[in-house]
Amino acid sequence: MFEGLFQPTHLLVIFGIALLVFGPKKLPELGKGIGEGIRGFKSAIKDVEKPSAQ
Repeated sequence: MFEGLFQPTHLLVIFGIALLVFGPKKLPELGKGIGEGIRGFKSAIKDVEKPSAQ
């Protein structure tokens, strides 16, 4: 059903809309914030999955 959802053309359109909405100055800050959030989420998941030493 969602085959080919994220084709290069779709990604360019999404990037263009984000550029129009947030502007060229805010877009790098937004990307940095999203990246930090994803890294924090991954590290939290790893901490939960890691068995505790008792």
